Parts: sequence; structure tokens; C-alpha cells
Amino acid sequence: MDLRMKDKVALITGGSVGIGLAVAEAFAREGVHLALCARDEARVQTEGRRIAEAHGVEVLALRADVTEPADVGRLCDAVEETFGGIDVLVNNAGTGSAETFVDAPDEKWQSYWDLHVMAAVRLARRLQPGMTARGGGAIIHNASICATQPLYYEPIYNVTKAALAMMSKCMAHEFIGYGIRVNTINLGLVLTPDWVKTAKTLTADGPTTWQEHLDTIAREATPIGRFATPEEVAPFFVFLASPLASYCVGSSYYVDGGWLRVVN
Repeated sequence: MDLRMKDKVALITGGSVGIGLAVAEAFAREGVHLALCARDEARVQTEGRRIAEAHGVEVLALRADVTEPADVGRLCDAVEETFGGIDVLVNNAGTGSAETFVDAPDEKWQSYWDLHVMAAVRLARRLQPGMTARGGGAIIHNASICATQPLYYEPIYNVTKAALAMMSKCMAHEFIGYGIRVNTINLGLVLTPDWVKTAKTLTADGPTTWQEHLDTIAREATPIGRFATPEEVAPFFVFLASPLASYCVGSSYYVDGGWLRVVN
């Protein structure tokens, strides 16, 4: 299927590992030029060069901490200087948490708010005029099934991802007037380095391997009975950004192996 994305430009935050990296490769396979950012400069540049060589697209790979307004500004300046603007923004940067309401300090709440919500607000606000001038485009927010169905050991993650989903819905109403479609993808169990790191920590001193721990989670949580790979979910991002999804506006799409336990 031709998604009609060749020579478009996509900016992906958190694009050096896990879901963000898989999404970047999925776009590159469609001939989309990329701007990737991450906090680990060496890693994002290494992956950027690899993708460029593998797929014959132009890749701008930059270090940026999207919780910092100054970094957001420098990132957007560099993208506009290199490509003249973007057609697709994927707000992917994020991470899980573990805390209780009683113990979590204000600083942790603020840092997750800046990462999951304000980064998306600042990037969209800054890049909207250029996207509109290029004929419009798409913004995709990588939220989580936890925006609706919480994991109770990570209340800050749940709350900020729920806020991201609501922000996305509100933005969609406004930005369609600028020719920009805004949608949210709520992923379920995806085997990212964060999940592996947590599983290894939890099983370090026990009889169960980290793989067995994750297999148990998947069997108990999902009808499909397994984690997805990042590569398995990435093509949905590309489709949703493409002209073939032109009537998709302001929605949340669950890619979760059947984990969501309500009709939504």
C-alpha cells in the first residue's frame, strides 16, 4: 500500500530507542525524512546515521531534553533550518514511574508534567505555523493505555498520560482549522528497554527469570497473551500520519492486544 508519504518530514521525540526508534524506521521505509531527538546525543546520532544509510533518507539527529523550553526552541530552529519545516510531529518522549502519592515529591510531579504534557504543548505551538504553511499535516501523541486503565504503582505516569490524552483531544478541535490532524495512540504492553530493566530488577534475587516475569504479566493482562515488539506497533503511527487517515481527527486509538477491559 502506498501511504503517499515519500519526501515528507517527521519529527520524533525520544527517537533513539524503543518505540520512538521503531517509529522512525517505519517512517523511513516510506521515504520520510526525519528529525530525531533524544537526551543521549551519541545514541541518537548513531541511530540517525544508521537509518539514513539503510533507507536513503535525510536524518537530522540532535540532543534535546524536551522538558526544557530552551532545548525545544533550539530543536525547532534546527529542524526549520534543515528542512524548512515538518509535516508530522510524533510526541513520543516519555517514561514510566513508580511511587506513592504519600512519598512522591512535587518535583517528580512537575518533571513528568513537563515531559508528557508541556513538551507536546510547546512543540505543537512552535511548529504549527510552519506545518500549516506547508499545507497541513499530522500530530500524533504517544499516550498509553494507562491514560484510561491505570497501573496503580505509577500514579504520576497515569495522571500525566491522561492529561496528554485530554490535551490532544482539545488540540485536535483547534488545530484542524490549521489543516493539522491531531490524534492519540494508546499502546498496551510493548517490550521496551524500560520494561526489561524493571523486570530484571524485580527478578534479580528470585527464582523467576525476567523473561518469565514478563510472560506472566502478558498472559494475565492480555487476551493475545504476549508483549508487542516496537516494530509491530510502529506502522500504525505511519498510517495515522498519512493522507490515507485523512478523516481521523481527535481520536484515541488503542493498540493493546485486547488489554483494555471496557468498551471505549
